Amino acid sequence: MDERQIQIMMDSLLPLLKAGVSFTIPLTLISFALGLVLALITALARLSKWRIFKLISGFYVWVIRGTPLLVQLYIIFFGLPSVGITLDPFIASVIGFTLSVGAYGSEIMRAAILSIQEGQWEAGYSLGMTRWQVLRRIVLPQAARVSVPPLANSFISLVKDTSLAATITYVEMFRTANQIVADTYEPLLVYTEAGVIYLLFSTILTVLQNYLEKRLSRFSVR
Repeated sequence: MDERQIQIMMDSLLPLLKAGVSFTIPLTLISFALGLVLALITALARLSKWRIFKLISGFYVWVIRGTPLLVQLYIIFFGLPSVGITLDPFIASVIGFTLSVGAYGSEIMRAAILSIQEGQWEAGYSLGMTRWQVLRRIVLPQAARVSVPPLANSFISLVKDTSLAATITYVEMFRTANQIVADTYEPLLVYTEAGVIYLLFSTILTVLQNYLEKRLSRFSVR
């Protein structure tokens, strides 16, 4: 590596980190938070006694899980303007990632709810609780603990998936890397540097995930 390449890496480090902290992380947090809400609603709809709710939620999960995320982003950003709906790149990205998290997260939550023993429901009913009260006070708190590891993995994956937002012109870390490459003609250096930063973010989140799992394990039923 010569002096010029070292200088390029040093000069590109701050813009990449700034893009990651200012754009990639906020996009991830907002999309994941909204996705969790959508995931819970979808999971409850799929477990509902109402057939119409099951059909609608099942269709949504089927479509989102069965098509590439990149295609979904293209439809939202490039396709919707043909029917008069034009969205800002950030809004389009949030919608796309929220729908993705909602679909995959709903399956995680649904499995977690179903994993709670039937006796927990019966115990709640014996105390005079309604189905909603049992779900809210007994089942969901336990299901939340079960859901933490797979949902944390989904969050870490989402951090990396946000790089797809670059394809719809949202200036997050990967698009910033593309712009630097266009100026420096050093794709190997710059993309490797961006990859290392993504790896750093993922590693920090993995450490936090392990800490959270250990904390929650204290409250697990033994």
